[in-house]
Amino acid sequence: MKFTIEKNILLENLSNVVKAISTKNIIPILNGVKFELNEEGLFLTASDSELTIRAFIEKKAITNVESEGSIIIQSKYILDIIRKMPSDLINFELMEGLKIKISSDNSQYDLNCLDPKEYPSLKLEETKNPITINGSTFKSIISQTAFAISTQELRPLLTGLNFKIVGDVFECIATDSYRLAKKNIKLEVPSEEEINIVIPGKNIMELDKIIQEDEAVEMHVFSNKVLFKYKNIIFQSNLLSGTYPNTSNLIPSDFEIIVNTKLNNYYSAIDRAALLTQSKDKNIVKMRIKNSQMIINSFASEIGKVEERLDVETKEDANIDISFSAKYMLDALKTLKDEEILILLNGEVKPIVIKSMTDDSLIQLILPIKTY
Repeated sequence: MKFTIEKNILLENLSNVVKAISTKNIIPILNGVKFELNEEGLFLTASDSELTIRAFIEKKAITNVESEGSIIIQSKYILDIIRKMPSDLINFELMEGLKIKISSDNSQYDLNCLDPKEYPSLKLEETKNPITINGSTFKSIISQTAFAISTQELRPLLTGLNFKIVGDVFECIATDSYRLAKKNIKLEVPSEEEINIVIPGKNIMELDKIIQEDEAVEMHVFSNKVLFKYKNIIFQSNLLSGTYPNTSNLIPSDFEIIVNTKLNNYYSAIDRAALLTQSKDKNIVKMRIKNSQMIINSFASEIGKVEERLDVETKEDANIDISFSAKYMLDALKTLKDEEILILLNGEVKPIVIKSMTDDSLIQLILPIKTY
Protein backbone atom coordinates (compact mmCIF):
# COMPACT_ATOMS: atom_id res chain seq x y z
CA MET A 1 0.00 0.00 0.00
CA LYS A 2 1.47 3.31 -1.08
CA PHE A 3 -0.43 6.57 -1.60
CA THR A 4 -0.39 10.35 -1.13
CA ILE A 5 -3.38 12.27 0.24
CA GLU A 6 -4.27 15.82 1.25
CA LYS A 7 -3.96 16.38 4.98
CA ASN A 8 -7.37 18.08 5.40
CA ILE A 9 -9.28 15.32 3.58
CA LEU A 10 -7.70 12.60 5.70
CA LEU A 11 -7.98 14.55 8.96
CA GLU A 12 -11.70 15.24 8.56
CA ASN A 13 -12.54 11.60 7.89
CA LEU A 14 -10.16 10.20 10.48
CA SER A 15 -11.61 12.53 13.14
CA ASN A 16 -15.08 11.12 12.47
CA VAL A 17 -13.96 7.49 12.45
CA VAL A 18 -11.99 7.51 15.73
CA LYS A 19 -15.18 8.47 17.61
CA ALA A 20 -15.96 4.73 17.57
CA ILE A 21 -12.85 3.77 19.52
CA SER A 22 -13.39 3.21 23.24
CA THR A 23 -10.79 3.73 25.94
CA LYS A 24 -12.21 0.59 27.57
CA ASN A 25 -11.40 -1.71 24.64
CA ILE A 26 -10.02 -5.02 25.88
CA ILE A 27 -9.39 -6.35 22.36
CA PRO A 28 -6.05 -4.81 21.22
CA ILE A 29 -6.91 -4.87 17.50
CA LEU A 30 -9.95 -2.64 18.15
CA ASN A 31 -7.64 0.13 19.39
CA GLY A 32 -6.59 0.62 15.79
CA VAL A 33 -8.05 2.22 12.66
CA LYS A 34 -8.26 -0.02 9.62
CA PHE A 35 -6.86 1.62 6.45
CA GLU A 36 -8.03 -0.27 3.37
CA LEU A 37 -7.06 1.05 -0.06
CA ASN A 38 -8.57 -0.64 -3.12
CA GLU A 39 -9.62 0.28 -6.66
CA GLU A 40 -12.63 2.26 -5.35
CA GLY A 41 -10.73 4.39 -2.84
CA LEU A 42 -9.70 4.47 0.80
CA PHE A 43 -11.91 2.99 3.52
CA LEU A 44 -11.22 4.02 7.13
CA THR A 45 -12.91 1.84 9.76
CA ALA A 46 -12.99 1.90 13.56
CA SER A 47 -15.10 -0.11 16.01
CA ASP A 48 -15.47 -0.98 19.68
CA SER A 49 -17.81 -3.89 18.75
CA GLU A 50 -20.88 -1.88 19.91
CA LEU A 51 -20.29 1.10 17.61
CA THR A 52 -18.73 0.99 14.15
CA ILE A 53 -17.90 4.01 11.97
CA ARG A 54 -16.61 3.77 8.41
CA ALA A 55 -15.59 6.67 6.16
CA PHE A 56 -14.97 6.33 2.43
CA ILE A 57 -12.64 8.59 0.45
CA GLU A 58 -13.08 8.24 -3.31
CA LYS A 59 -10.04 7.40 -5.41
CA LYS A 60 -10.34 10.69 -7.31
CA ALA A 61 -9.96 12.57 -3.98
CA ILE A 62 -6.62 10.81 -3.31
CA THR A 63 -3.67 12.71 -4.82
CA ASN A 64 -1.70 9.66 -5.89
CA VAL A 65 -2.11 5.87 -5.59
CA GLU A 66 0.87 3.64 -6.35
CA SER A 67 -0.29 0.40 -4.76
CA GLU A 68 -3.27 -0.95 -2.81
CA GLY A 69 -3.43 -2.83 0.49
CA SER A 70 -4.64 -2.70 4.08
CA ILE A 71 -3.21 -2.20 7.57
CA ILE A 72 -4.34 -1.45 11.14
CA ILE A 73 -2.74 1.74 12.50
CA GLN A 74 -2.92 2.34 16.25
CA SER A 75 -5.40 5.16 16.88
CA LYS A 76 -3.61 6.54 19.94
CA TYR A 77 -1.08 8.37 17.76
CA ILE A 78 -2.36 8.54 14.20
CA LEU A 79 -4.79 11.47 14.65
CA ASP A 80 -2.20 13.68 16.38
CA ILE A 81 0.45 12.76 13.84
CA ILE A 82 -1.75 13.76 10.90
CA ARG A 83 -2.93 16.92 12.69
CA LYS A 84 0.65 18.08 13.38
CA MET A 85 2.16 17.23 10.01
CA PRO A 86 3.67 20.45 8.56
CA SER A 87 2.79 19.76 4.92
CA ASP A 88 -0.56 19.76 3.09
CA LEU A 89 0.32 16.46 1.41
CA ILE A 90 1.01 13.27 3.39
CA ASN A 91 2.61 10.09 2.05
CA PHE A 92 1.80 6.59 3.33
CA GLU A 93 3.94 3.58 2.50
CA LEU A 94 3.44 0.09 3.92
CA MET A 95 6.78 -1.54 4.76
CA GLU A 96 7.67 -5.16 5.53
CA GLY A 97 7.00 -6.48 9.01
CA LEU A 98 3.70 -4.66 9.62
CA LYS A 99 5.25 -1.19 9.63
CA ILE A 100 4.05 1.98 7.92
CA LYS A 101 6.02 5.06 6.93
CA ILE A 102 4.08 8.32 7.17
CA SER A 103 5.95 11.27 5.74
CA SER A 104 5.73 14.80 4.39
CA ASP A 105 8.41 17.27 3.24
CA ASN A 106 10.60 17.27 6.36
CA SER A 107 8.85 14.84 8.73
CA GLN A 108 8.79 11.06 8.84
CA TYR A 109 7.18 8.58 11.23
CA ASP A 110 7.77 4.83 11.15
CA LEU A 111 4.97 3.14 13.09
CA ASN A 112 4.45 -0.45 14.20
CA CYS A 113 1.06 -1.66 13.01
CA LEU A 114 -1.33 -4.57 13.52
CA ASP A 115 -2.28 -7.35 11.12
CA PRO A 116 -5.54 -6.59 9.21
CA LYS A 117 -6.26 -10.34 9.03
CA GLU A 118 -6.96 -10.26 12.78
CA TYR A 119 -9.53 -7.47 12.47
CA PRO A 120 -13.08 -8.74 13.09
CA SER A 121 -15.43 -9.08 10.13
CA LEU A 122 -17.99 -6.25 10.39
CA LYS A 123 -21.40 -6.54 8.74
CA LEU A 124 -22.61 -3.13 7.63
CA GLU A 125 -25.96 -4.08 6.11
CA GLU A 126 -28.65 -1.80 4.70
CA THR A 127 -32.43 -2.24 4.46
CA LYS A 128 -34.41 -1.82 1.24
CA ASN A 129 -36.59 0.97 2.65
CA PRO A 130 -34.60 3.22 4.99
CA ILE A 131 -36.09 6.11 6.95
CA THR A 132 -34.78 9.40 5.50
CA ILE A 133 -34.49 12.56 7.62
CA ASN A 134 -33.04 15.99 6.87
CA GLY A 135 -29.66 16.40 8.62
CA SER A 136 -30.42 19.65 10.43
CA THR A 137 -33.84 18.33 11.51
CA PHE A 138 -32.16 15.22 12.89
CA LYS A 139 -29.66 17.33 14.84
CA SER A 140 -32.46 19.43 16.34
CA ILE A 141 -34.31 16.28 17.48
CA ILE A 142 -31.19 15.12 19.32
CA SER A 143 -30.36 18.51 20.87
CA GLN A 144 -33.94 19.00 22.11
CA THR A 145 -34.14 15.60 23.83
CA ALA A 146 -30.78 13.92 24.49
CA PHE A 147 -29.91 16.12 27.50
CA ALA A 148 -32.61 14.26 29.47
CA ILE A 149 -30.97 10.83 28.96
CA SER A 150 -30.05 9.15 32.25
CA THR A 151 -26.41 8.75 33.23
CA GLN A 152 -27.25 6.04 35.78
CA GLU A 153 -26.54 2.46 34.68
CA LEU A 154 -29.11 1.03 37.13
CA ARG A 155 -31.81 1.35 34.46
CA PRO A 156 -29.88 0.72 31.22
CA LEU A 157 -32.79 1.54 28.90
CA LEU A 158 -32.98 5.09 30.25
CA THR A 159 -29.35 5.66 29.19
CA GLY A 160 -30.60 5.57 25.58
CA LEU A 161 -32.72 7.68 23.25
CA ASN A 162 -36.08 6.16 22.27
CA PHE A 163 -37.09 6.44 18.58
CA LYS A 164 -40.69 5.54 17.72
CA ILE A 165 -42.01 5.69 14.17
CA VAL A 166 -45.62 4.99 13.21
CA GLY A 167 -46.52 5.94 9.64
CA ASP A 168 -45.18 9.45 9.06
CA VAL A 169 -44.85 10.36 12.76
CA PHE A 170 -41.32 10.19 14.19
CA GLU A 171 -41.27 10.53 17.98
CA CYS A 172 -38.11 10.89 20.06
CA ILE A 173 -38.17 10.53 23.87
CA ALA A 174 -35.56 10.77 26.61
CA THR A 175 -36.10 10.55 30.36
CA ASP A 176 -34.02 9.97 33.49
CA SER A 177 -37.24 9.49 35.56
CA TYR A 178 -36.94 13.05 36.99
CA ARG A 179 -37.51 14.86 33.70
CA LEU A 180 -38.70 14.00 30.22
CA ALA A 181 -38.14 15.48 26.77
CA LYS A 182 -40.35 14.54 23.84
CA LYS A 183 -40.15 15.73 20.24
CA ASN A 184 -42.32 14.80 17.24
CA ILE A 185 -41.64 15.43 13.57
CA LYS A 186 -43.46 14.49 10.36
CA LEU A 187 -41.57 12.32 7.88
CA GLU A 188 -41.84 13.15 4.17
CA VAL A 189 -42.13 9.44 3.35
CA PRO A 190 -44.10 7.28 5.85
CA SER A 191 -42.46 4.18 7.26
CA GLU A 192 -43.84 0.87 6.04
CA GLU A 193 -43.41 -0.71 9.47
CA GLU A 194 -43.65 0.45 13.06
CA ILE A 195 -40.32 1.12 14.73
CA ASN A 196 -39.58 1.28 18.46
CA ILE A 197 -35.86 1.25 19.28
CA VAL A 198 -33.51 2.55 21.98
CA ILE A 199 -30.09 3.81 20.84
CA PRO A 200 -27.32 4.18 23.46
CA GLY A 201 -27.04 7.85 24.41
CA LYS A 202 -23.24 8.03 24.05
CA ASN A 203 -23.48 6.68 20.50
CA ILE A 204 -26.20 9.06 19.36
CA MET A 205 -24.17 11.99 20.73
CA GLU A 206 -21.21 10.93 18.58
CA LEU A 207 -23.47 10.79 15.53
CA ASP A 208 -24.71 14.29 16.35
CA LYS A 209 -21.10 15.57 16.18
CA ILE A 210 -20.63 14.04 12.71
CA ILE A 211 -23.78 15.47 11.09
CA GLN A 212 -23.14 19.07 10.03
CA GLU A 213 -25.39 19.97 7.11
CA ASP A 214 -28.88 19.74 5.60
CA GLU A 215 -27.95 16.62 3.65
CA ALA A 216 -30.18 13.61 4.24
CA VAL A 217 -29.52 11.03 6.94
CA GLU A 218 -30.64 7.48 6.13
CA MET A 219 -31.65 5.25 9.02
CA HIS A 220 -31.63 1.45 8.49
CA VAL A 221 -33.23 -0.40 11.42
CA PHE A 222 -32.63 -4.05 12.36
CA SER A 223 -33.67 -6.13 15.36
CA ASN A 224 -30.47 -5.54 17.33
CA LYS A 225 -28.72 -2.66 15.53
CA VAL A 226 -29.28 0.54 13.59
CA LEU A 227 -27.20 1.86 10.70
CA PHE A 228 -27.06 5.52 9.67
CA LYS A 229 -25.72 6.74 6.33
CA TYR A 230 -24.64 10.36 6.04
CA LYS A 231 -22.63 11.59 3.04
CA ASN A 232 -19.56 9.29 2.90
CA ILE A 233 -19.99 8.01 6.49
CA ILE A 234 -21.57 4.77 7.70
CA PHE A 235 -22.38 4.76 11.41
CA GLN A 236 -23.65 1.52 12.96
CA SER A 237 -24.71 1.17 16.59
CA ASN A 238 -26.00 -1.71 18.67
CA LEU A 239 -29.43 -1.17 20.23
CA LEU A 240 -30.27 -1.44 23.92
CA SER A 241 -32.35 -4.57 24.49
CA GLY A 242 -35.76 -4.31 26.10
CA THR A 243 -38.88 -2.18 25.76
CA TYR A 244 -38.63 1.51 26.64
CA PRO A 245 -41.09 2.52 29.39
CA ASN A 246 -44.44 3.85 28.19
CA THR A 247 -44.20 7.56 28.95
CA SER A 248 -47.42 8.71 27.23
CA ASN A 249 -49.41 8.55 30.48
CA LEU A 250 -46.88 10.78 32.28
CA ILE A 251 -47.84 13.88 30.31
CA PRO A 252 -51.19 15.31 31.50
CA SER A 253 -53.72 16.43 28.89
CA ASP A 254 -55.53 18.94 31.16
CA PHE A 255 -54.05 21.61 33.41
CA GLU A 256 -55.40 23.63 36.30
CA ILE A 257 -53.03 26.55 35.80
CA ILE A 258 -51.64 27.80 32.47
CA VAL A 259 -48.99 30.52 32.71
CA ASN A 260 -47.88 32.55 29.70
CA THR A 261 -44.48 34.24 30.05
CA LYS A 262 -41.48 35.47 28.05
CA LEU A 263 -38.83 32.78 27.65
CA ASN A 264 -35.81 35.07 28.12
CA ASN A 265 -37.23 36.77 31.23
CA TYR A 266 -38.14 33.44 32.84
CA TYR A 267 -34.77 31.84 31.97
CA SER A 268 -32.81 34.82 33.31
CA ALA A 269 -34.79 34.93 36.56
CA ILE A 270 -34.15 31.23 37.27
CA ASP A 271 -30.51 31.58 36.23
CA ARG A 272 -30.00 34.40 38.75
CA ALA A 273 -31.95 32.65 41.51
CA ALA A 274 -29.86 29.51 41.01
CA LEU A 275 -26.60 31.34 41.73
CA LEU A 276 -26.95 30.81 45.49
CA THR A 277 -27.79 27.10 45.25
CA GLN A 278 -25.49 25.94 42.41
CA SER A 279 -23.10 24.20 44.81
CA LYS A 280 -25.93 22.05 46.21
CA ASP A 281 -26.91 18.66 44.77
CA LYS A 282 -30.44 19.45 43.61
CA ASN A 283 -29.98 23.17 42.92
CA ILE A 284 -33.55 23.84 44.13
CA VAL A 285 -35.47 27.05 43.42
CA LYS A 286 -39.05 27.83 44.47
CA MET A 287 -41.68 29.34 42.21
CA ARG A 288 -44.85 30.99 43.50
CA ILE A 289 -47.66 32.20 41.26
CA LYS A 290 -50.33 34.49 42.72
CA ASN A 291 -52.38 37.38 41.30
CA SER A 292 -50.67 37.29 37.86
CA GLN A 293 -47.26 37.59 39.46
CA MET A 294 -44.52 34.99 39.60
CA ILE A 295 -41.99 35.03 42.43
CA ILE A 296 -38.88 32.89 42.04
CA ASN A 297 -36.63 32.54 45.07
CA SER A 298 -33.85 30.43 46.50
CA PHE A 299 -32.19 30.17 49.88
CA ALA A 300 -28.83 28.96 51.10
CA SER A 301 -28.38 29.16 54.88
CA GLU A 302 -24.66 29.88 54.65
CA ILE A 303 -24.99 32.54 51.90
CA GLY A 304 -28.41 34.20 51.98
CA LYS A 305 -31.50 34.39 49.78
CA VAL A 306 -32.56 35.83 46.42
CA GLU A 307 -36.00 36.78 45.07
CA GLU A 308 -37.02 37.49 41.47
CA ARG A 309 -40.43 38.87 40.39
CA LEU A 310 -42.04 38.52 36.97
CA ASP A 311 -45.40 39.70 35.62
CA VAL A 312 -47.12 36.78 33.86
CA GLU A 313 -50.42 36.04 32.16
CA THR A 314 -52.61 33.52 33.97
CA LYS A 315 -56.09 33.26 35.46
CA GLU A 316 -56.76 35.66 38.33
CA ASP A 317 -57.29 33.03 41.03
CA ALA A 318 -54.11 31.06 40.17
CA ASN A 319 -52.26 30.25 43.37
CA ILE A 320 -49.44 27.71 43.60
CA ASP A 321 -46.08 27.15 45.31
CA ILE A 322 -43.80 24.65 43.62
CA SER A 323 -40.08 23.75 43.86
CA PHE A 324 -37.85 22.24 41.20
CA SER A 325 -34.25 21.76 40.08
CA ALA A 326 -32.98 24.96 38.46
CA LYS A 327 -30.52 22.96 36.37
CA TYR A 328 -33.26 20.74 34.96
CA MET A 329 -35.46 23.74 34.21
CA LEU A 330 -32.65 25.66 32.47
CA ASP A 331 -31.71 22.59 30.41
CA ALA A 332 -35.33 22.30 29.23
CA LEU A 333 -35.70 26.02 28.46
CA LYS A 334 -32.56 26.00 26.27
CA THR A 335 -34.36 23.74 23.77
CA LEU A 336 -37.22 26.20 23.17
CA LYS A 337 -37.06 28.72 20.34
CA ASP A 338 -40.23 30.86 20.72
CA GLU A 339 -40.21 34.19 22.52
CA GLU A 340 -43.27 33.20 24.55
CA ILE A 341 -43.75 29.91 26.41
CA LEU A 342 -46.44 28.16 28.42
CA ILE A 343 -45.85 26.74 31.90
CA LEU A 344 -48.55 24.14 32.59
CA LEU A 345 -49.28 23.12 36.19
CA ASN A 346 -51.56 20.78 38.13
CA GLY A 347 -50.58 21.30 41.74
CA GLU A 348 -47.44 21.30 43.84
CA VAL A 349 -46.55 17.58 43.45
CA LYS A 350 -47.64 17.05 39.82
CA PRO A 351 -45.25 17.40 36.83
CA ILE A 352 -44.39 20.81 35.41
CA VAL A 353 -44.87 20.88 31.63
CA ILE A 354 -43.13 23.49 29.46
CA LYS A 355 -44.21 24.13 25.87
CA SER A 356 -43.71 26.73 23.19
CA MET A 357 -46.69 28.97 22.35
CA THR A 358 -46.70 27.96 18.69
CA ASP A 359 -44.92 24.59 18.53
CA ASP A 360 -46.74 21.57 19.93
CA SER A 361 -44.09 19.17 18.62
CA LEU A 362 -41.81 19.67 21.64
CA ILE A 363 -42.76 18.96 25.26
CA GLN A 364 -40.49 19.32 28.27
CA LEU A 365 -41.58 17.80 31.60
CA ILE A 366 -39.92 18.25 35.00
CA LEU A 367 -40.93 16.64 38.26
CA PRO A 368 -41.21 19.02 41.22
CA ILE A 369 -39.12 18.50 44.35
CA LYS A 370 -40.71 18.25 47.77
CA THR A 371 -39.07 20.65 50.19
CA TYR A 372 -40.81 19.49 53.37
